[in-house]
Amino acid sequence: MKHLENIAKLFHKNFVESPLIETFEVGKIVLPTGQLVASDPLTTGEMPAFETTFPIGEFSAFVHKEKDSNCIAYAEIVFSDTEISEWKLATRSGENPEELKDGEIFGYPVESGMGCFMDLETQAGLNHLEKDLFQKKGDDFMGIYEEFFHPYFFDDNGAIDQFAILKPQEEKPGNIMAFETGYGEGFYATYIGFDQNNAPVKIVSEFIEMEIEQ
Repeated sequence: MKHLENIAKLFHKNFVESPLIETFEVGKIVLPTGQLVASDPLTTGEMPAFETTFPIGEFSAFVHKEKDSNCIAYAEIVFSDTEISEWKLATRSGENPEELKDGEIFGYPVESGMGCFMDLETQAGLNHLEKDLFQKKGDDFMGIYEEFFHPYFFDDNGAIDQFAILKPQEEKPGNIMAFETGYGEGFYATYIGFDQNNAPVKIVSEFIEMEIEQ
């Protein structure tokens, strides 16, 4: 799979070495159960978690921008600094990469221009927050983006931030790593780097494929 080869070239080190890409640390994502979801948080409220079980805890999160466009090409979580032995397409229950035809991927749809990583427990918390706000505000409820996400992406001057760490429930440890997805809407794949013991080292969602010659 061509995408896997390219991801392996870009992310085999503990930093991305390319003059075409600029890296930004988003912050720490907290995974209370290790059941990881990648989705459009504004349009997909019940996305199943990946089949792979990830470590529980707090982990560094990054976005990597395409310099020419200033758009986010990749979103990454790093679980350890162990050497990666193999990359695989991230799958959910019932998805078999061997059934894919050339050029096909498994992934998640984005309609809002925003994607995210979050724990399955945090996804439930976000859904609870949306229902709670709707019940409290009724006809004044403007939608979960305006009510919750918007302040994290616009500063006092109106400037747009392209990524943020958000916490939907103060009483719960989990949070959301949210980010703009490439050029906007699309269907995007995610890849997992495993060490020799088949433990996940990194997870990367790809929004713009950057061809890297190494």
